[in-house]
Amino acid sequence: MRKSIYLLIAAALLLSLVGSACGPTPTPEKVVETVVVTKEVVKEVEVTKEVEVVVTPTPLPPPKEVLIGAIYPLTGALAATGEDLKAGIELAVEVINGEYPDLNLPLAKEAGLPNLGGAKVKVTFGDHEASAEKGMSEAERLITEEKVVALVGCYNSSVTLTASQAAERFGIPFLNPESTSPMLTERGFKYFFRTTPHDRGLAENFFKFLDWLKGKGFEVKKVAILNENTLWGTDVATLETEYAKQYGYELVESIAYPKEATDMTSEVQKLKASGAEVVLQSSYISDAILSMKTYKDLDYNPQGILAMDAGFIDSEFVETMGDDANYIVSREVWTLDLATVKPMVNDVNELYKKHYGRNMEGNSARAFTGMLTLCDAINRAGSLEPEAIQKALLETDIPADMTIMPWGVKFDPVTHHNVLGTGLIVQIQDGKYYTVWPPEAASKELIWPMPKWEER
Repeated sequence: MRKSIYLLIAAALLLSLVGSACGPTPTPEKVVETVVVTKEVVKEVEVTKEVEVVVTPTPLPPPKEVLIGAIYPLTGALAATGEDLKAGIELAVEVINGEYPDLNLPLAKEAGLPNLGGAKVKVTFGDHEASAEKGMSEAERLITEEKVVALVGCYNSSVTLTASQAAERFGIPFLNPESTSPMLTERGFKYFFRTTPHDRGLAENFFKFLDWLKGKGFEVKKVAILNENTLWGTDVATLETEYAKQYGYELVESIAYPKEATDMTSEVQKLKASGAEVVLQSSYISDAILSMKTYKDLDYNPQGILAMDAGFIDSEFVETMGDDANYIVSREVWTLDLATVKPMVNDVNELYKKHYGRNMEGNSARAFTGMLTLCDAINRAGSLEPEAIQKALLETDIPADMTIMPWGVKFDPVTHHNVLGTGLIVQIQDGKYYTVWPPEAASKELIWPMPKWEER
């Protein structure tokens, strides 16, 4: 046991001696190993991509009604005229909403407006009472409260002036069937259109007519002007003054009187003193009747009175004046005797008489034609949008054989005045209006000079 221990000690000493002989123990070399670790980083980025999606909207159903506003003098001094105009509008609506296959008129053959699903036309009336201010307020009311898609009216040029200003401001189409002041279509309005001829051409016709009389042996050199003093009468007087000079007639007197005058004695006395052979007169109904009564009372007998229609073709004029209305000569745009060359005139007049118990006259005929023209444009537009209606009005081209007038309808692209409108001259004979000029359109011979009061 002891011997084993000694052997172990001896072995340890031997190893120690061997290590010392070999030198010091070397320091271990430090090895640095660089390890590159690649880390993949995934970052989520939100990307917005615009995708165009075509959505086809569900079309709106066609309207059941198309609402149109009509502004006329339904009360006051011009109430009788207003009723004629209103009747013309109402008859047009009946033709549009009904079925009249035998009438060669726009929209007569089918019920309603076919391009709007057969929608019926409905009219809401406004009463301007011959007041320009009232006309504007009625236009505003019909547009903002009643929500009409278009307006028609207003007969009095001074009222049409203000009412159409309101329509233009709101961007609503305005169709004027019967106001004749030339300046109405000289304002550059986008939405205003007029179907009737205006006073420039109609006033010149009077002087062409007087030249024609000279050719038949009648001597006419001196003329006088008598006019109501609103926009219409003033414009007419200005034009007649211009044409009198142009055609070589002496204007011996020019008299303006206030509208709705109650006495015209002084005006008629001035006419008598002037020596005028012909009086050129522009009067609404109450003034026309008053002046005629005064002519008779003062025994005033010029060769003739040339009236710028208005009151002299109003249905109340002949009814009130009776035989004293005879021999008045008036410019016109329509007469019942057109039926001799256009039978449809008689057909429409019979419908009118059925409803209103009287014949049509120039005012109701013009209102009727204007309303048909407006609704024809709305139907062709196939829309109630003002821009679409305005565009359709510009594209209007209604031939004369599709109206009850002696003319068709086509609007000047700049002024929006009807370039096809022409005038006639008529005379009251036996209480009826007959065309006497131009001669190729005449249905009766002119009676000239008119008989003196004492000879009637």
